Amino acid sequence: MLTHLSIRDVVLIEKLDLPFHAGLTVLTGETGAGKSILLDSLGLALGERTNSRIIRSGAEQSSVTAVFELPADHPAYALLRQKDIASIEEGEPIVLRRIVTQEGRSRAYICDQPVGITILRDVAALLVEIQGQHEQMGLANQAAHQSLLDAFGVPTTLCQKVAKTWDEWQHALRSLKTARQEIEEATQEEDWLRQIAEDLTALAPQEGEEEELAALRVKLQQDERRGEAVAAALGELTPRDRRSATPANALRAANRALSRLLPSPLDREQATTQEIPSAQQEQAQDALTALEKAEEYLAEAETLLSRLAVDTTVDSRLLEETEERLFTLRAEARKHKISVSELPNFLDNINQRLASIESSTEALAKLEEQVHQKRAAYEAAAQELSIAREKAARQIEKRVMAELAPLKLERARFIVELSSLAPEQWNRHGMEQVAFLIAANPGQPPGPLGKVASGGELSRLMLALKVVLAGRSSLTTLVFDEVDSGVGGATASAIGERLHRVAQDVQVLAITHSPQVASRGDYQLRIAKHVKQNHTQTSATLLSEEERREELARMLAGTTVTDAARAAADSLLGPTTP
Repeated sequence: MLTHLSIRDVVLIEKLDLPFHAGLTVLTGETGAGKSILLDSLGLALGERTNSRIIRSGAEQSSVTAVFELPADHPAYALLRQKDIASIEEGEPIVLRRIVTQEGRSRAYICDQPVGITILRDVAALLVEIQGQHEQMGLANQAAHQSLLDAFGVPTTLCQKVAKTWDEWQHALRSLKTARQEIEEATQEEDWLRQIAEDLTALAPQEGEEEELAALRVKLQQDERRGEAVAAALGELTPRDRRSATPANALRAANRALSRLLPSPLDREQATTQEIPSAQQEQAQDALTALEKAEEYLAEAETLLSRLAVDTTVDSRLLEETEERLFTLRAEARKHKISVSELPNFLDNINQRLASIESSTEALAKLEEQVHQKRAAYEAAAQELSIAREKAARQIEKRVMAELAPLKLERARFIVELSSLAPEQWNRHGMEQVAFLIAANPGQPPGPLGKVASGGELSRLMLALKVVLAGRSSLTTLVFDEVDSGVGGATASAIGERLHRVAQDVQVLAITHSPQVASRGDYQLRIAKHVKQNHTQTSATLLSEEERREELARMLAGTTVTDAARAAADSLLGPTTP
């Protein structure tokens, strides 16, 4: 509830600090004393529109601070958390403050933290509702009618069930939409996917294959280089044609030539040749022996090289096939911007996407069936809610109508209209729209609350609704501005009694000119205007019991307070029967 209101430099108010209490607080005073200024000041703290004209003459700025004490589970705390308003714990006072400068600029604060004006209004809307003759808030807003009807007579579990089935239905619809989009996209690229799958299946990449092929290629290349070296060495010993000289031919030719220097055995027997000096014969024989050994070594080298050539022979086709396989794998990987090692998994993913396309008809059928089931569940729950709302609507109509006659609205008809919504307008709150309507006079068609009734009628109608709906919303404070305007006697007494009843559930502030209404207050503030140092100022005083007696007598008698007026005031302040 509102516990404190501090006003600085607002119109005729220089400085005013007002404490407030639970129950019904009435604000009284002569016409023009400044009661509306208090209401405007509170509205300023709640985020209502304003301008620099509210600043008191001679002041640089106006400021209003409103302090609220709330239960720890009040929804205002959840809203503050949602809006990232830090350092406010559940159960701590919520302080709303507004400052207006001479330039017409406005600054808003919640618990001394700067906030946007929209956030200030959103929080204030959960705390206070002002019912005035010229501007009705809350109940006149059709957007609030459905939640008020539900709070009045619809089980909370039923509302939660409708919201839950709605959310599940919408989730199923989103899943179906996503699946359709994915399948449509996949179908458009199906031919491309199949070509990739065919190419990769034919290629059949294996895990670790690139490393194995690369290693085999290096080995075959090394073997090839060794074979080439052996072949080159052997080629030097092998005649390229018949006319080419080779080491073997040279050795044999030298052997033949040198042999002519040495006598043959026949020559030695017949002594037909000229003898060669023995020293030369020995040298020639040694040379001939060396040539024979060289021939033997050369022949052995040729034999060894021939064998090595056989051992180092490389299968050139195997090397070609290895390189072709390796280069093909790498080219395929580059085409898809992946590594060769990722090709097997890439093929698996392609096959899975193709499989999902093939099974898409069955998957879509399942999702469509799920959507159908979720919608049916929502419609069943929403239909149950509609029946409960219809029942609650008739009950609230009956209760409100019972309150209208004592408030001098016996000719009015209050109607709760339930209008079915088109399927595309269904929502998590149900399948109908709720509107509170009023027909102020017989024969008059019912219409919206704020457009059919006059100011005084609407204020009293709002009071009747508040009596019926008291305690069924998050509001902690209700403000009524001259709800008793234009009535008196028994009607004013009925208004005061109902204000008192509403105040049993929420804090009520009522600006009134009626002594019958003022007498029902738990507390009474007198608003007065006086001149101080040539400046007119407004003040507010919390009255004692005796001061209340005098104030009520003044309201009854006018300028001159008589003993009869005091006696009448005593009668009003005495015990009353609701």
